[in-house]
Amino acid sequence: MTIDDIDRVTVLGAGSMGHGITEVVALAGYQVTMRDIEQELVDDGYDDIEWSLEKLAEKGLIDQAPADVMDRIDTAVDLETATEDADLVIEAAPEQMEIKKDIFGQLDEYTPEGAILASNTSSLSITEIATATDRPEQVCGMHFFNPPVKMELVEVIYGDETTDDTAETAYEFVESIDKTPIYVRKDVNGFVVNSVLGPFGDEAAWMASEGVASVEEIDAAMVHQRGYPMGPFELSDMTGIDIGYHVRKEAGKPIPPIVEEKVEAEELGQKTGKGYYDYEDGEGTTYEAGQGEDVDWLRIESRIVNEAAKLIGNDVATAEAIDTGLRLGAGFPEGPCRRADKIGLDTVLEKLDDLHEEYGEERYDAADYLRELVEAGNTGEDAGAGFFDYGDSAERDYTTINHSLNDDGLLEIELDRQARMNALNADMMDEIVHLLENVDVDEVRAVTFEGAGDRAFCAGADITGFAGIEPHEVEVTPVFQTVNDFPRPTLAKIDGYCLGGGNELALACDLRIATEDSEFGFPEINLGLIPGGGGTQRAMRMLTEARAKELVFRGHRIDGELAEEWGLINRAVDDDELEETVEEYVSDLVSGPPIALRKAKKVMNEGRDQDISAGLELESQAFGLLLSTDDMMEGASAFMEDREPEFEGK
Repeated sequence: MTIDDIDRVTVLGAGSMGHGITEVVALAGYQVTMRDIEQELVDDGYDDIEWSLEKLAEKGLIDQAPADVMDRIDTAVDLETATEDADLVIEAAPEQMEIKKDIFGQLDEYTPEGAILASNTSSLSITEIATATDRPEQVCGMHFFNPPVKMELVEVIYGDETTDDTAETAYEFVESIDKTPIYVRKDVNGFVVNSVLGPFGDEAAWMASEGVASVEEIDAAMVHQRGYPMGPFELSDMTGIDIGYHVRKEAGKPIPPIVEEKVEAEELGQKTGKGYYDYEDGEGTTYEAGQGEDVDWLRIESRIVNEAAKLIGNDVATAEAIDTGLRLGAGFPEGPCRRADKIGLDTVLEKLDDLHEEYGEERYDAADYLRELVEAGNTGEDAGAGFFDYGDSAERDYTTINHSLNDDGLLEIELDRQARMNALNADMMDEIVHLLENVDVDEVRAVTFEGAGDRAFCAGADITGFAGIEPHEVEVTPVFQTVNDFPRPTLAKIDGYCLGGGNELALACDLRIATEDSEFGFPEINLGLIPGGGGTQRAMRMLTEARAKELVFRGHRIDGELAEEWGLINRAVDDDELEETVEEYVSDLVSGPPIALRKAKKVMNEGRDQDISAGLELESQAFGLLLSTDDMMEGASAFMEDREPEFEGK
């Protein structure tokens, strides 16, 4: 079966995961049947979908009428009726192996011969689930994250007998419903995200149990120094301390005393009113930014990196998949593999070896793959290679941007940090600079920038990336100037939020096309900051002084229509006109004379900051040089012959 063969999908389960997956699949245009064991459960799930769609429509997050989406959803209680015509079944039943195997045994009987059978399990073995069927090669994992409507990530998991065709079709299906899939190529406990995330809470709990740091100090260090969205104890209180407890117990792993104490006292976190923090009589989390300066955060991060190295070394997942998974599935500020390359893999390995020598615990055993990289001298960014390649060539692993260069010479760059609304961080800015500095400029006619997903072009700079930075360490990033100076026309294709650093990136481009309901602004003043990527200067040169200062001083947002009126962008268009309008602009850019466009950009950029006479002199010199080009002769000939010119950049 291929992705083209999937028309009808069945989701088994109408609970929070089941109805969420059903909603996502229906939004993507598929006919979907949602089934549960009782009509009341099905009705509740159906009502939840309807409520969710109404909220999404109110917020302008979907461009479909809720009623149209609901028309694509059928419901059922009888399993055979629900699955007899299904091309893909996604099981989202309770996390009990007996229940899942019973369901899959029946699916083997009821579903069409070629149907793909997928489980949404977050922890159970796909291989064992598949033993309930006579077609284990068509069984895979498809692990959505909660809530499915908001979370971008889906892990596509191989069982021992899952074929590549099955997994690849599942992967393509996930892409077709506007989610981001990663492959988990072996059926390991915890898959990718939970395996790598585990030490975040586990090692923190051991540290607190030993008394080397308090709960508040550890949470403060991981949030305010290392940029995580939550501290490990704060996260455990939110998800339930008992959840991590049972996962460790089932895996046969030692349980930190502080976790045992909380479970025995039935202080399980927010759901019981008390966990590591007090949510009934207290104010919840109590850590502050100034705490935890002496916390040994590397002890926690070295174990996280070690788990990632184990997965890579055992061919479970690639470094890129792991980083994508932890960014989208766990909200990490950057992938653990990329972060480890910055720290230095030799530093990580040394920390693990020191911990092993001190404690003698198995959890500090360094992964063979990590040791091999260090012994080969591949210790990270400074060495030119680590988990990723940092060579000078353009053949580099990018983790925060996607790019393609088509036959017409259009270089399309997509900002891809969807979990952070494509917010700029150090990796993204470095990758943009690296790409523009290493691409073959002779092959490029124009460049476009856009944001991945449907919420934001770029919602600003990721403030978690500023964690732990001292004022004297702040440097002007070259990304905005690199975009400004790139010797080909650049265009920002804007749909959604274009704020702060995202707005500055757009202003560094030559042209800007946006949807009318996109939002522009410099909210930095609300954080006690100012635009730091050229926003104050480019806005002053582009707008009137009053309007530029209004944007910066007030920190308010303006929509696309007002941005066009003010002169901040070239065009504001309806959502359904964006693609066509951008295509019209791009067509002119890629078919235009490369040398003349390059000269025009250079003269206009440099002349802008000089007096009129100096600018006219630059213009005159460029005009004279262009008179001798083949492109000029071609343009003149085409004009005389009443045909379209074919410029070759000569």
